[in-house]
Amino acid sequence: MKILMVEDERMTRIALTGTLRKEGHEVTPCPDGDTALAALDNQKFDVVLTDLNMPGPDGIEVLRRAVENDPETKVIIMTAYASTETAVEALRIGAYDYLSKPFQPDELLARIGHIEQLLSVQKENKKLKRRIAKISDHNIVGNSPLMTRLVETIDTIAQGEYNVLVQGPSGTGKELVARAIHQRSERQDNPMVAINCTAIPESLLESELFGYRKGAFTGADRDHDGYFRRANGGSLFIDDIDDLPLSVQVKLLRVIQEKEIEPVGGRETIPVDFRLISATKVNLQDLVAEGKFREDLYYRLNVIPLVLPTLSERKEDIPALVRHFSQQRQNGKQLELKEDQFQVLMNHHWPGNVRELQNVVERMMALPHIPVQDLFDGPLEGNSQAADSSHRLSPSNFSSYRQYMQKCEDRIIQWALREADGNISTAARILDLPRSTLRSKLEKR
Repeated sequence: MKILMVEDERMTRIALTGTLRKEGHEVTPCPDGDTALAALDNQKFDVVLTDLNMPGPDGIEVLRRAVENDPETKVIIMTAYASTETAVEALRIGAYDYLSKPFQPDELLARIGHIEQLLSVQKENKKLKRRIAKISDHNIVGNSPLMTRLVETIDTIAQGEYNVLVQGPSGTGKELVARAIHQRSERQDNPMVAINCTAIPESLLESELFGYRKGAFTGADRDHDGYFRRANGGSLFIDDIDDLPLSVQVKLLRVIQEKEIEPVGGRETIPVDFRLISATKVNLQDLVAEGKFREDLYYRLNVIPLVLPTLSERKEDIPALVRHFSQQRQNGKQLELKEDQFQVLMNHHWPGNVRELQNVVERMMALPHIPVQDLFDGPLEGNSQAADSSHRLSPSNFSSYRQYMQKCEDRIIQWALREADGNISTAARILDLPRSTLRSKLEKR
């Protein structure tokens, strides 16, 4: 293990350092608190062994810095001035243990041995969590060859620290892939923060990414941590990065290169530790050629490219996706596809990809009496007469005017439900109908 030894008494420092090195530990000896604080800012240690009373910053200050820099670091306080008050204070701040001088080397080695066992268990626990995540990750659904290769690629790249660029049309599951990469990485116990460039006005994007200082602009009445600081130690997912303004692209490039940010209105730079996963719905190389995206930033982002297949390219996954989306409902209701429903789903070209299929499954469960072909966001693919006639509304196609008007009403209701993403209350507001009236109409069909 890596151990930081902080002891102002020279002979004690030499003796303890020698004892620990004989046991195979890597020891960094420090004669005072200032040297120890500098070492903590530049390196990571498994254990910090520090005297309590010494010139300059004392052992409590060293303890605070060690816990602040890395909460997993185990700190043992040594002192000849033991008291209940100092012991309780040290343990409250985050010390692992407390040793009163004089102590025998065996006492120290016993404490170090316990820490070694604890760290070994924690390491195995993290490995187990990653294995469980791989087994129980139900977000990425599908056993088609394309999806099998995608999952294998995610497993391969997750452990690295390389930037990843996820490419694919809207609705293909880019954020799900980003989360799978994070969950299978060494950063899984730290936050994954997601930001969508199209959801934030351009005027606010810089301050939301990098944060700002109090007084930086009108309304900035306090300091604000941006997305980069919130993702510190974890992963930052930037969706629709193709919509990032050129002015912000320059600053993003610097953050990627330097791993530090400068908040809006601030003069200091703040180090940040993050893994960047970005996503685009268009070909960034085309934007580079048009001068709308910086070439140097493109190459920084595109270290590991992942191209997601459309749903039309993996239609064999539709049955599994239908089961998955129907099982997600709180009532646990399972949707069983009939043969004619299955064929309609397989014949559709799915311009909205997996997100559109999820919407259709929700509508099929909420409106079981409505034909599947009336639940799509767009028309069926193909030129068959059956497909064409199912989407033409002409009085001549119906046996009575009443039947025709009922079909027109059905189409209007389905339009409102699509606008409301299947939410009946929202659809009722769109149609300016009482919710009970709309529910009654749906139940009669």
